[in-house]
Amino acid sequence: MADISSVHRLINNYARKEAMLPRSMQELYEHVRDFTVLEDKGKVRGVCALHVLWEDLAEIRSLALSGTYRNIGIGKKLIQRCISEAKSIGVKRVFVLTYHPELFKKNGFDYIDKTELPQKIWGDCVRCPKFPGCDETALIRSL
Repeated sequence: MADISSVHRLINNYARKEAMLPRSMQELYEHVRDFTVLEDKGKVRGVCALHVLWEDLAEIRSLALSGTYRNIGIGKKLIQRCISEAKSIGVKRVFVLTYHPELFKKNGFDYIDKTELPQKIWGDCVRCPKFPGCDETALIRSL
């Protein structure tokens, strides 16, 4: 709980650059159990969330790393952590909506049409300011 303010700042720094959707403090508190947080020397340096949408479907979202923690393999480790967690709870498929599809392709994800994700479209996307003109790329991985 003590990390939520830092997680909020990190995610919304990306959102201001239109590299990620913003998250409100309320949303972060409501979904605190979705998040894995990377700390170094007591400071939040990275974050990633696994959000379960349906019996067999979860989303990796809000992958964000601060400055020098980017491009050194930490994003991959956070993705792998989410995949391991999904497997452990019996989720069969994990997807992502991203502006960086190459990172997820390197981690075993394949392109998918967003229309094949109705739980996401009608659960979250309809509330997004970019809906229906989403410019993120959808990818999915079977577990």
